[in-house]
Amino acid sequence: MFLGEYQHSLDVKNRITVPSKFREGLGVKFVATKGLDNCIFLYPMDEWKVIEEKLRSLPVTRSDVRSFARFFFSGASELEVDKQGRTVLPPNLREYAGIQKELVIIGVGSRVEIWSADKWEDYNSEAQSSYEDIAESLEDLGI
Repeated sequence: MFLGEYQHSLDVKNRITVPSKFREGLGVKFVATKGLDNCIFLYPMDEWKVIEEKLRSLPVTRSDVRSFARFFFSGASELEVDKQGRTVLPPNLREYAGIQKELVIIGVGSRVEIWSADKWEDYNSEAQSSYEDIAESLEDLGI
């Protein structure tokens, strides 16, 4: 399980250092893709395969399924960490997430998310006022 929040920045070669607490769970190779809310999702290979199978089992006759699959898979890249725990963020993902230099890496249970530091701050500011409402709606789902 991925937990926590870490402040990082891109180096001159557009690399990030994956937090050591996340490296073991992600493995040496993992998948990065466009996430929701303009962040980047990172998945360990085994989790990626589960998601891939679930998406493949959905009916391609539905336009929303086709649209989401295009969005999710076209932005995906297999990444690898070097011996120092660094990996290069592909240009398409950096652009999608609006990452220039400063970023935040967070653990979200079964995945890791990478956010532009500014977008993460904005997201938290906006969401903070609705966390109680969100918690109540999750309670209705039995969580």
